[in-house]
Amino acid sequence: MSCSVAVCNSPVFSPSSSLFCNKTCILSSPQETICLTLSHLKPSSSSPSSPSASPKSPFRLRFQKPPTGFAPAPPLVFGSESVSASCTSQSPPGGALKRKRPTRLAIPIGPPDFVAPSSEKLVASTPREESREVEREGDGYSVYCKRGRREAMEDRFSAITNLHGDRKQAIFGVYDGHGGVKAAEFAAKNLDKNVLESVVGKRSELEIADAVKRGYLTTDAAFLSEKNVKGGSCCVTAMVSDGNLVVANAGDCRAVMSVGGAAEALSSDHRPSRDDERKRIETTGGYVDTFHGVWRIQGSLAVSRGIGDGQLKKWVIAEPETKILRIDSEHEFLILASDGLWDKVSNQEAVDIARPFCVGGGDEKKPLLVACKKLVDLSASRGSSDDISVMLIPLSQFM
Repeated sequence: MSCSVAVCNSPVFSPSSSLFCNKTCILSSPQETICLTLSHLKPSSSSPSSPSASPKSPFRLRFQKPPTGFAPAPPLVFGSESVSASCTSQSPPGGALKRKRPTRLAIPIGPPDFVAPSSEKLVASTPREESREVEREGDGYSVYCKRGRREAMEDRFSAITNLHGDRKQAIFGVYDGHGGVKAAEFAAKNLDKNVLESVVGKRSELEIADAVKRGYLTTDAAFLSEKNVKGGSCCVTAMVSDGNLVVANAGDCRAVMSVGGAAEALSSDHRPSRDDERKRIETTGGYVDTFHGVWRIQGSLAVSRGIGDGQLKKWVIAEPETKILRIDSEHEFLILASDGLWDKVSNQEAVDIARPFCVGGGDEKKPLLVACKKLVDLSASRGSSDDISVMLIPLSQFM
């Protein structure tokens, strides 16, 4: 059978009527043999067993019918990031080609793992691609992550509480990876530490904001210096120290606070659709356009800031926007979440659903975790196919 493949620019490759052409199929009943002519192969120099073959005729593969059996396929080779199968077959004497059947893949199923580098810090890690949910009821916070339709969950979170033995000092983060999990994992393990090291000894709001910026940029540079890294991650962090709340973000992870029951966004999403972000990108030689109704940088990425994205680093910067405020009695709780929530649930809806569980407690054994799950389930019920991560942090504990 002569085959020609039509190559197109479509991201989705699908068969069409133009995919297969010049088919030649010869059925020879007396010998019960099927001959497939492959015109792209070199002609055979000799074929004494076939009276129709000649040095000028196309090379033929002969399949004896019925087949003699199936030969076992060679073993699959597993790499660190991919699985590849290599199959080599040779025709035995007489021209019969034995078909080889690929072996079945046995995918292990396991629970999500948590890696705690120290007694204070918890970093969510889901190395198994099959992990669909991660939940944690921590010291003064709760978080729930649910995988979307991807093969691997790309969201991560981190939490460091009881800093320096002081329960009123902590730092939290939610990280939404894209193009793989490496950037989100790296940020979850390093960003909060780099921010804390940078803010030591800083007092004024300007100094603190500049220190947080250095923490983000240091993390970004360290990730890009790693070997074989790809993809990126949006980030939102919330640091509490001496009654002050410092919220920073790069990308479209968002922080929303309940102020007496009213939702107040403490961060602004970094997307190419923002006028100031689009102007910054175009000023530096990039372009922004829409694809399937979504604004993208260079026709590719739908966020304009974050950790990683080395191939777009000229336009996708890691510099965060930071907001600092003093916690008072009206500040009830904080929601940190990935865009998997915010694309389907409004700020006020999220506060209304979480508030009964965060203010005044409840009858549930783990009220904060129940609230996180309710928010995630609401977004999923509205059609979100993205990974969804929600972290709730009551603020009265830090006053």
